[in-house]
Amino acid sequence: MNHLPYRAIALDLDGTLTNHDKVVTPKTREALLQAEAEGVVIILASGRPTYGIEPVAECLELDKRGGYILSYNGGNIVNAKTGEKLFAQFLPDEVIPILYRYAKEKNHALLGYAGNEIITEMPDDQYVKEESRINKMNIRKVENLFEALEPHPTKLLMTGDPADMLKAENELSEILGDRMDIFRSAPFFLELVPKGIDKAKSLLRLLSKINLTPADMIAFGDGYNDLSMLKLSGMGVAMQNAAPEVRAEADYITLSNEEDGVAAALEHFCKKDF
Repeated sequence: MNHLPYRAIALDLDGTLTNHDKVVTPKTREALLQAEAEGVVIILASGRPTYGIEPVAECLELDKRGGYILSYNGGNIVNAKTGEKLFAQFLPDEVIPILYRYAKEKNHALLGYAGNEIITEMPDDQYVKEESRINKMNIRKVENLFEALEPHPTKLLMTGDPADMLKAENELSEILGDRMDIFRSAPFFLELVPKGIDKAKSLLRLLSKINLTPADMIAFGDGYNDLSMLKLSGMGVAMQNAAPEVRAEADYITLSNEEDGVAAALEHFCKKDF
């Protein structure tokens, strides 16, 4: 029987592991459970908050079998079985009022996270609603987001039309790029995270803790924020639905997230029919 020639699988969620309905399909779930049964470590690496990743971890039985969650694009690393937080990094306090004022001046939605809720001054913004749908988190309207934020957030998210978010990415990078990282995880989502946080850097932290190397890992992604981990991994797999720049950098292109692309690639690499 052929086995997967990698000891860890790193998976982006939205547009990669989950389909349009934000669920893991039975075929993909079975492929990953089979890999887990063979001792492969599953790592869920997403821009989502931890709360938004946990239902997927439970679907894949990481809470029982073991595995890891990299939330906030790697800002937190959590042991999915024990709940232990292995790493956390926070936005510098001084950048938060600057981001808040910028969003207010440009009339862009800005949101944060409080427990299992999304907090924002603009709950009716279509992209805020999309973040709510993706993470299955309720939206709570606040009068002043700056005052309502919990101390030391790991991430804020700015949302708006793609052209506006591209402009905001460039303008904020000019102002704050030496103190934090600013990038789009989707054309309408602008990630506002601590300096030096990306999926690759956090995967390196985790791999060293579990005595694996990047060469031991296969990674799957579709977005700009997946590029670093695809380049890092022994095998970087882009989904057919990935951005052209992501497909161009991948070692292998699989089927789309609507066609069980993760399962198809795992089947390809271990020559075994799941």
